[in-house]
Amino acid sequence: MTNLLQPNVRADAEHFLELARAVLDIEADAVRALKGRLGEAFLRAHRIILETRGRVVVTGMGKSGHVARKIASTLASTGTPAFFMHPGEASHGDLGMITRDDVVVAISNSGESDEILAVLPVIKRRGAKVIAITGRGDSTLAAQADVYLDAAVEKEACPLNLAPTASTTATLALGDALALALLDARGFGADEFAMHHPGGTLGRRLLVHVADVMRKDAQLPRNRPEDPLLPDVLEQMSRHGIGMTAVVDRDDKLLGIFTDGDLRRTLAKHDGVKNLAVGDVMTRNPTTIAPDRLAAEAAQILEQKSLGGRIVVTSADGKLVGVVTFHDLLAAKVV
Repeated sequence: MTNLLQPNVRADAEHFLELARAVLDIEADAVRALKGRLGEAFLRAHRIILETRGRVVVTGMGKSGHVARKIASTLASTGTPAFFMHPGEASHGDLGMITRDDVVVAISNSGESDEILAVLPVIKRRGAKVIAITGRGDSTLAAQADVYLDAAVEKEACPLNLAPTASTTATLALGDALALALLDARGFGADEFAMHHPGGTLGRRLLVHVADVMRKDAQLPRNRPEDPLLPDVLEQMSRHGIGMTAVVDRDDKLLGIFTDGDLRRTLAKHDGVKNLAVGDVMTRNPTTIAPDRLAAEAAQILEQKSLGGRIVVTSADGKLVGVVTFHDLLAAKVV
């Protein structure tokens, strides 16, 4: 029985893959088509939002509402204060969120959503600017908006041409284009982005510096170049447990490091180490990092170079100030 059904299963699988690829093609074409329609209207919308003294209120119903939430979130996280307002709740008190200094971005593919049109006159009376994103330029929403952005698509990716698919993808892409054009105009950089995302991995990678995670002071293994390997240097290495010691002069300027790997190489070259000083066998000019660099940069260096899972931290004048290990970076959730 299984063998008899197998050809049909394969035929169904090929059909589903063809359908899925067609969906992606239709949605990709819908987004690409937006490029040719960007022009003065987009620039006016950009200027209105950039110059507003208030916030951006994004609204939409149904699937457009889900897209509106995402656009509001993207705007807020990239330097443009924004929030989502449900149009159905707006007529029951939430219109109090909107002031004359705000900009309302109203999203409706048909441009005839009852819930949005019901509150539009009140929004206009309050003096807030309205930017419409709709697929119909002849709609009521487009006609009443201060600026209309064309998000029309040739067809939906749905085989029935009913479910919002290509239209929601195109609208979302248009919202992203607007948000990132605003980001660029504001000079919004990585530091500001990190301040908007302090709780996640991205925030930690952009906010945590080497000085925040490095071992310092009594946690630092250090020796003078004249110190003998036995017992001084090995005792320092064993006590601090990071497989190395920093070799410094009397002013704490870094001269080199001595690691577990250096010890193995020294033992391979010498019959005994009892009479050896660490300055004779240390690694000179080790890779270092400054304390004000991002901890993520230290992680990148450790991943790219064979440093035994640790990197020495030095000041601008070359003095030893700390050591960062890969475990420290893991504990700080930088990696």
